[in-house]
Amino acid sequence: MSLSHDEGWSIPFDRPFYPALPANYRNVRFQYVFFRTEPSAGEHLLPDPLEPSDDGLCFACGLVVPFCSSYGSFQEAYVQQSCSFRGQDGWYCSHVLHDGPAGIAAGREIYGTPKIFAEMEVKQVDRVMTTTGRMGGLPVITVASTAESPCSPEEMLRPSPSWRLKIIPRADGPGPAIKQLIDGSPAAQDIQVHTCFKGTGTVRFDANPLCDLSALKPIEFLDAYYLEMSFSEGFAEIAYDYLTTQ
Repeated sequence: MSLSHDEGWSIPFDRPFYPALPANYRNVRFQYVFFRTEPSAGEHLLPDPLEPSDDGLCFACGLVVPFCSSYGSFQEAYVQQSCSFRGQDGWYCSHVLHDGPAGIAAGREIYGTPKIFAEMEVKQVDRVMTTTGRMGGLPVITVASTAESPCSPEEMLRPSPSWRLKIIPRADGPGPAIKQLIDGSPAAQDIQVHTCFKGTGTVRFDANPLCDLSALKPIEFLDAYYLEMSFSEGFAEIAYDYLTTQ
C-alpha cells in the first residue's frame, strides 16, 4: 500500500533512515563546563529575534552514547550560550559536532539541531574526562573536566529553554521552506540520573577554517559537572515560526 496523504515519518518512507520517536538512551556519559565569555562575543551566532545575555554565560558539553535505540552509539560535543527571546531567558545551541550519521540526519530534520559530522575522541583517565572534536584533522573544540565530589543534579543550572534554528531550504528557489525556532528541552523524558559529580573544567576553541568558534574564547571558568544518565527523547516544541508569525 502506498503512503497516504497525511502520513509519513522520514524518507525513504518504506524504510526510514531512522525510526520514529521516542529514542531511548542508556548510560550516557556527559561532561558540562560552564564559563563566561565577552557578552558580545557570540552575538553573530544568534538568529533574530534572540538577543545575547549581558553575563556572557555559556557552557560546553562533551558526551559519549554507548547505546541508543534509534541511532546506535556515537560521541558528540556542543556549545550553548545564554540569551533571551522576547524577554524570556534561555540558551541557544549554535553548533554540535557529532560522529553518527543517523543521529545527524534525525537531529537536523526533527529538531533543527545544528549537527555537523566531525572526528570525535572521548577519553576518561582517572577522574578526568576529555572530549575533542576535529574537522579536517584540526581541532575545533576541546572540553576537559574532573569528577571530584558527589552532588545533586539539581545543583547544575538546567539549560532550558534550549533553542535551536530549524531551516529546511526550498527546492524551487532560494530561501527556506521551513524556518522555526525550536525549544529542544521538552524532548528529554523519563530521566534517570545514575551518577552526578561536581568538579572543575576547561574549554578551548581552536580557529578552524571549517568551523571557527574561537570568538567564544572563555574569560572565566565556572563549575563543571559529570553525569551518567538514561532517558528517552520525544518531541520538542516550536517556539517561533518565522514563516507564519510576524
